[in-house]
Amino acid sequence: MTTPFPFTAVVGQDDLRLALLLNAVSPAVGGVLVRGEKGTAKSTAVRALSALLPQVAVVPGCRFSCDPAAPDPACPDGPHEAGEGSERPARMVELPVGASEDRLVGALDIERALAEGVKAFEPGLLADAHRGILYVDEVNLLHDHLVDLLLDAAAMGASYVEREGVSVRHAARFLLVGTMNPEEGELRPQLLDRFGLTVEVAASREPDQRVEVVKRRLAYDADPAGFAARWAAEETAVRQRVIAARDLLPQVRLGDGALRQIAATCAAFEVDGMRADIVMARTATALAAWAGRTDVLAEDVRQAALLALPHRRRRNPFDAPGLDEDKLDETLEEYSGEGDDDPGPDGPGGGGGQPAPDSGPQDDGAGAARPEAGEGGQPQASGAQEQSAVRAAEPFRAKMLSVPGIGEGATGRRSRARTEHGRTTGARRPRGALTKLHLAATVQAAAPHQRARGRSGPGLVIRRDDLRQATREGREGNLVLFVVDASGSMAARQRMSAVKGAVLSLLLDAYQRRDKVGLVTFRGSGADVALPPTSSVDAAAARLESLPTGGRTPLAAGLLKAHEVLRVERLRDPARRALVVVVTDGRATGGPEPVALAGRAARLFAAEQVASVVVDCESGPVRLGLAGQLAGELGGTAVTLDELRADSIAGLVRDVQGTQRRAA
Repeated sequence: MTTPFPFTAVVGQDDLRLALLLNAVSPAVGGVLVRGEKGTAKSTAVRALSALLPQVAVVPGCRFSCDPAAPDPACPDGPHEAGEGSERPARMVELPVGASEDRLVGALDIERALAEGVKAFEPGLLADAHRGILYVDEVNLLHDHLVDLLLDAAAMGASYVEREGVSVRHAARFLLVGTMNPEEGELRPQLLDRFGLTVEVAASREPDQRVEVVKRRLAYDADPAGFAARWAAEETAVRQRVIAARDLLPQVRLGDGALRQIAATCAAFEVDGMRADIVMARTATALAAWAGRTDVLAEDVRQAALLALPHRRRRNPFDAPGLDEDKLDETLEEYSGEGDDDPGPDGPGGGGGQPAPDSGPQDDGAGAARPEAGEGGQPQASGAQEQSAVRAAEPFRAKMLSVPGIGEGATGRRSRARTEHGRTTGARRPRGALTKLHLAATVQAAAPHQRARGRSGPGLVIRRDDLRQATREGREGNLVLFVVDASGSMAARQRMSAVKGAVLSLLLDAYQRRDKVGLVTFRGSGADVALPPTSSVDAAAARLESLPTGGRTPLAAGLLKAHEVLRVERLRDPARRALVVVVTDGRATGGPEPVALAGRAARLFAAEQVASVVVDCESGPVRLGLAGQLAGELGGTAVTLDELRADSIAGLVRDVQGTQRRAA
C-alpha cells in the first residue's frame, strides 16, 4: 500500500488546509470545493486528510457502515441490534469522473440473480463513503447524471435505488470534497451550492517557499515511509486536535450577536437562499472549536464568510469568485455592537486559527476594465481603422441550436445521442464486451432453452448468445465553434456590442449544455484561432470581451481556419460532433475574388455535412441578404440576432434541423 504524503507536510495553502480540517471537526459544514491551477497540491492535501480523521465504529459485517450505537433501522443488511462494534479507519472513497451509475449507487447483483435466481443488492461508492470522505477529482468534468445522483444523496443523506426490480434505501452521509481546474470548465450551480466551503489555491510566487516544496517532494519520492515517519509527531498532534475540537463542538455557543453578523453579511452580498447562513453558522462554530474556545467571535464570522460565500455570490458562470473584504469588514463593524454576547470584531485577521504557520502569498487576479471604443468603424470594404474593444451587451437566454441526427459523443445536454446513460430504448446483441446488460431481454432470450439445457435449480442456464446489451438514448455535448467577423464592417460600437452580447448568450448556453467551445476570428488580412477548442467557456468569454475590430473582411480565411480546427479536433475526438456558428453580415472583401473564394470555402462544410448556423448581423434599412447566401453555401441556416432569443420564433430548432436534412 502506498504511503500517503503527510497532511502537515503540505507547504503553504493555509486556507485549503483550514477548510479541510474544519470539515473534519464538523462534517455538517458540508464539504469543500478546491479550485485552482494544476500542480498546487489539491489532490495531495485531500488524500492526506483521511489519515487525520478519528476511527469509525461500525457494525461488524455491515456493508453500509452502520453506527453500532444507533444503527440505521432501514439498513439493507439489518436489522442490527444496538451494541458493541468494531473500529476501522475512516474511508476516503474516490469517485472517478468516468464512473457508471451502477458503480456510484449500486445495482442488482447480476451474477447471483442469474446463477441463484435471487435478488441481491450490490452496494456502490455512496455506501462505501458513508461516514467518510467522498472525493471527486476534476469534479467539473463529472457527467450530469452522476451530478444529479450526488445532489440527491447530499440533500437527503441517503441513497435511493429503484431499478431492475431492486428497491433499496440506505444512509449516505459523507464529506464531499471536490477539486477542479477552472480552465477546464465551471461547475453546475446546483452542485456548486452543495459544497459548504470553497477555496482558491495558487502556486506561491515566493522563491523560498517554492524551494521548500521541491525539497519535501523529492524527499518523499526518495523514501515515502521515512518521510512520513519524520512527520508522524505533527500528524498525531493535528489528529488529537481534531478529536479535541470534535469533543468541544457541542459546547460552543453561537450568540445572537454573531448570528446577526452572519445574517447581515449574507444579505449584504445578496446570496441566494438560506444555505449560506446555515453553512456560515456551522463554520464559525467549528472555527471556535478548532481554536479551543466555547464562544464564537467576530473573527470566526469573518473567516467563515471568506470560505462560505465566494462561490455563492456568482450570478453567472463568467463572474470571478471572490469577496470584497472591505465591504465584509464594514458589515461586521456595523453589526458588531448588536446582540447579547458578541465581543465585536477583532480586526481583519485570519479567523479562528490556522492549521500551521507555514503560509505563503495567494494570488488574487482581478481583471481591469477595458476602455470602450468610440463611435466609428463605418461599414466599408477597406480602409477602416482598428477600433478598441467594446463591451458586450447584456446576455439573454438563447434558443437551443442542435446538431441533427443521433451521435455517440460525450455525455452532455445538447443533441440526441446513443449513450451509456439515459433512457433505455431497446436491446441488441453486444458488439465486443458487454457494458450494460438488458436483463429482461437476456432472460427472454434464454427462457425458451431452459428445458433443452437441463435446468433443474432456481437459477437460469445462461449462454453467451443470450446476453443482450441495453441501448440507451440521451444527450451529448458538441463542439460549438464560433467564427466571428471582427472586420471594419462590424466595427460600429452599438452593432459590435450587440454581436458580442449574442455570442456571450450562446456561450452561456454552451456552458449549461456541457459543450466544448472554440473561437476563430477574422479581420484585416487573415484569420486567427483566438481560442482552441476547450471546455473552459469562461476563457472564450474573456477572449470575446477583448476582441478589437477593424480592417477588411477575409471571410474565406475565417472559414478555412475553422475547417482546419475541425479537422484537427476530429482526429483528437472523432465522436464529438461539431456545430459551427458563423457570426457575420456576409460581406467578403480583400484579395482576388473574395466572394467566390468564400463560397468555395463554405461548400467544404456542406460536403462534410457539418451542422452550421449563420447569425446575420446585417442592419439598416437596406439589406443585401449576403448572410443568407452564405448559409445556403454552408448547407445551414441563417438567423438574425433577434431570432436567437428563446422567446422568439418557436420553430428555430426545427428550421435548423430541417435545413440540415434537406442539405444532406
